[in-house]
This record gives sequence, C-alpha cells and structure tokens, in this order.
Amino acid sequence: MTDFNQPISGNDLARFSGPNTFMRLPQATSLEGMDVAILGVPMDIGTSWRSGTRFGPKQIRAESAMIRPYNMTSGAAPFDSLNIGDIGDLAINTFSLSDSLRIIQESYAAILTGDVIPVAMGGDHSITLPILRAIAGKYGPVALVHVDAHADVNDDMFGERETHGTVFRRAYEEGLIVPDKTYQIGLRGTGYGSEDFKEAQRWGFQHFPASELWHRSLHGLGAEIRRDIGNRPVYVSYDIDSLDPAYAPGTGTPEIGGLTTPQALELIRALRGLNIVGCDMVEVSPPYDTSGNTALTAANLLYELLCVLPGVETK
Repeated sequence: MTDFNQPISGNDLARFSGPNTFMRLPQATSLEGMDVAILGVPMDIGTSWRSGTRFGPKQIRAESAMIRPYNMTSGAAPFDSLNIGDIGDLAINTFSLSDSLRIIQESYAAILTGDVIPVAMGGDHSITLPILRAIAGKYGPVALVHVDAHADVNDDMFGERETHGTVFRRAYEEGLIVPDKTYQIGLRGTGYGSEDFKEAQRWGFQHFPASELWHRSLHGLGAEIRRDIGNRPVYVSYDIDSLDPAYAPGTGTPEIGGLTTPQALELIRALRGLNIVGCDMVEVSPPYDTSGNTALTAANLLYELLCVLPGVETK
C-alpha cells in the first residue's frame, strides 16, 4: 500500500454509492503531487450523426465503479505506482464548438505545465484536436496511435474545418503529429471515394483496416507499433466506435465489422513500454445503449490504458 490515491473498495462501500468519479477515486482539487489527471469533456457539438456524447463522461464514471484496482491478467497495479485523480469536467461552452475547442486547449496547456499525464473521457472526437495542440506545445510533434472506425481526415464538414471528422487532417497540417508514426487501426465502412483513406496514407499514415484484422490476435500488431515508435512521446486516441456495434452500440457513428473487445485488450496491453504522454476515450453516447455496456467497456479500456502508462509496475 502507498500514500497514492486509491479507488474506494467495493468491500468498504457498496459500488452503487459513493462519489461519481472514475473508479470512485478521490476528487482532485489540485494537480500538485499528481501523476495522472483523469478528466471529462462532456461535449457533442462536433458530431455529425447521432448526438449524446455529452453524457459520456458521467456514464463512464458510473460504470467504472465495478472495476477493481489490480489487473489480474497483466499484473499491473496503476494506483500503487502513480498518483491518479479525477479532476472533474472541463467547463466547455455548450453553445459554441469553436469556443469549446479554445477552452479545451487552454485547459490542457495549464494541466501540462506540470509533469502530469492527462486522460480524457469524451465527448465527441473533435476534442482531440485542441488536446493535440496543447500536447505538441509541450512535447513537439508526437506519435499517434488512433483506434477508430473512421480516419477523421475530411477537409471540412458542412464548410466547418474543425469537427469530429476533420481532426487528424488538421493535426497533420499543423504539424502536431509525426505522419509516419501515425497508426490508424480498425478503419472500415463505406466512403465517398477511394481517396478517403489513400490520401492520408500518402502523408505517411499507417493504416490497419478492420477487415485485415478479423480473426487475428492484435498482440503482435501492438508490439510492432511499440518497436516502431521507440521512446518517442506518443498520444493514444481511442474511439469506442472502433469496436463492432455488437460490443459497443452506444456511439454516434456505428460501423459493422469492427474490432472485438478481446482484440481491444490485446492491443492496449501490447503498448506497454511506450512513452505515453496522454490519451483519450471518445464517442461514447449512452442514450444509444441503455444497458450501459458501451460505457462499461469504455471504462475498462481506460483502466487498461492506465495500466500501460509509463512508471506502472507489475506484481
């Protein structure tokens, strides 16, 4: 046992009670002494199909009450290695996407003044652009592991250049990411033309379509990515719609033929050893899954990401 923050045990307080923080961690009111800051970005102004991701952080937190602190598979004990706290939600402007993106970037810039790894719960995928702007402001261009059904490299949507479907084109244009160290995993579905994915490949993005991953373990892919990135700072952006809607129906733009939850676990666990400087879980839309299973899956994948952060020991 350490002096680090610990989730409330289900043996001490019933899981259906207690604080609505991630895994019922203490609510952090300061970043002092923190190694990891978990935060919510309750926003869906940037989505183009089904809204509802503004409720994502609250539902992910609620479902996370089921998770215990020790990873029985990997042996990771993140709360014994790092001081992790939930700092609450960013106060976005629910009537303005542009102002919300500004708020996110400025908030992240303040968080990153310390030696803290930010872990975000979205919110739609447009939140990742201002996050990457702040991350690159501290670390320079970063490697990117992007798990998603969609490449999100549109030039614009309805004339808007900053939406959930334009994130990684803007990140590429602004030099926030290293193109040949950008890995987009789980891509699939229909498009408007053959260039939808091919253009980004010409930039250097490495694509791993879902159809090429069916019936395969993703441990090897994760290990290859880890070796390719080396010690370079890396950001992990995880869109829940990378999973097949059979596993995660509660999302705004579902596509059939996606990854399975065992594949998601294999991939994340294989990233252990990377110099992860931030990550997010986006596009959880609770109104489209009244069972709560999508948010439960998202909460568990976030926990798995905590388990592979730098400095986490195994037992």
